[in-house]
Amino acid sequence: MKYRITHLTQYDYSEPVSLCHNLAHLKPRTQPGQTCFASQVKVEPTPAVAREYRDFFQNQVKYFALQQAHQQLKVTAVSDVEVRHQPISSAEALRRPWEAVREGLCQDHPEACLLTLDSPYIRIEAALRDYAAPSFPPGRPYLEAIRELNHRIYTDFTYDPNFTEVATPMQEVLEHRRGVCQDFAHVAIGCVRALGLPARYVSGYLETLPPPGSPKLRGADASHAWFAVYLPGEGWVDFDPTNDQMPEEQHITTAVGRDFGDVTPVRGVLYGGGEHSLSVSVDVERLE
Repeated sequence: MKYRITHLTQYDYSEPVSLCHNLAHLKPRTQPGQTCFASQVKVEPTPAVAREYRDFFQNQVKYFALQQAHQQLKVTAVSDVEVRHQPISSAEALRRPWEAVREGLCQDHPEACLLTLDSPYIRIEAALRDYAAPSFPPGRPYLEAIRELNHRIYTDFTYDPNFTEVATPMQEVLEHRRGVCQDFAHVAIGCVRALGLPARYVSGYLETLPPPGSPKLRGADASHAWFAVYLPGEGWVDFDPTNDQMPEEQHITTAVGRDFGDVTPVRGVLYGGGEHSLSVSVDVERLE
């Protein structure tokens, strides 16, 4: 499946901003099952300094700085991406018990060991281990256990965009069982890590389709988040607890990391500005 993704981020300030430094994770990754064959990020006003680099997780990052006074910042990313579903091919991998995955992890993929540790948004604690435990009885195949955990989060938690903010502690989400896709991904990752297994946060987009007979509205799509676990012999396998799915060709990956803080679409620091408003518009257009 091929897509063109247009992601517009706009900040409007009540007072002039004299200087700002920003990082953007807006260019989709090229990775197994996905190819980004064109991507451009336009910043208005024109930055005084701009460069691109790859971070520790091999995400494409754009740094830019504005050194002139401005009361509006507009960042527009347009990307063309092809997504191909890659089913798990190894029957042995599907049968592997979760304990065996944990025991052989550091020999098979030392870098994945880093994703068993705490991160700024995800602190491992007993409550996470207790929630995960029913899905992980001794000897259960790893992906079977993850599928059940993914389904339980979908069933037990209520999607409520008014309950959480970016800084809401994951413990509150787990206690009240409410939140949004970012929160559900964090809970799932915390559960997996609490068992000594690696999990990473995935940021990207999900193609949304209108009801039959209705046109698709411009800007109706949105950023999305899910998580991935490492399966030896296969690589990273994605799960979407918000929709109770294993992502296939309608999920487009932009960046991966320890948690949301590693992959924020646009973040930065600024001088001045007073009060500000933020608007975000996303279109995921299917290409022939």
